[in-house]
Amino acid sequence: MLVLLHTSPVHVPVFDALRDAGHPGVPLRHLVAEELLARARAEGPEAVAAEIRAVLAPAVAGGASAVLCTCSTIGDVAEKAGPALGVPVLRVDRPMAEAAAAAGRVVVVAALESTLEPTVALIREAAAGRPLELRTVLVEGAWERFEAGDRDGYLDAVAAAVDAVTEAGGAGVIVLAQVSMAEAAGRVRGAVPVLAGPATGLAAAVAVMAAAGR
Repeated sequence: MLVLLHTSPVHVPVFDALRDAGHPGVPLRHLVAEELLARARAEGPEAVAAEIRAVLAPAVAGGASAVLCTCSTIGDVAEKAGPALGVPVLRVDRPMAEAAAAAGRVVVVAALESTLEPTVALIREAAAGRPLELRTVLVEGAWERFEAGDRDGYLDAVAAAVDAVTEAGGAGVIVLAQVSMAEAAGRVRGAVPVLAGPATGLAAAVAVMAAAGR
């Protein structure tokens, strides 16, 4: 069984659909802990390390082979919880970061400021000393639309920010830093590749789960 740790319930159907399309039959268990993101934004991601372990421990005891954290803000802290929990804990954006680092010229687009630092750090880690040009764009006002339930307004704002990056030039690849932004990739007009984490992150986690064989 693969456990997915979310900080918003809107991600549950997204990953169920990805499972059904690409990994039929893989058992998923969803855990939604919205309070983790709220506290991480207020106090920093490290402040929720113990909470993450407490949330995940029962699922691991119940037979989870691996965990996928779908929140980029707490992904690094969640990943570090793996050894204590005794199962692999993956962050959803790692495969995306590796692909972005290979491109060399990266623009990270986020709707939530707390996501920028961990995403940038992950891409720099993935670059492993290779040349890397990296800049960030915060989509002002977009997160408020997400929180208000205005999904179309949120995705349109993200897509408009991506289009502005494309028009400005200089980007080899554009990274959508949050899982909630993924659908905006289908709304952009430019030709610059746009990377999102859900599909590649889930595929990586399914592979790890299968290898664990638990």
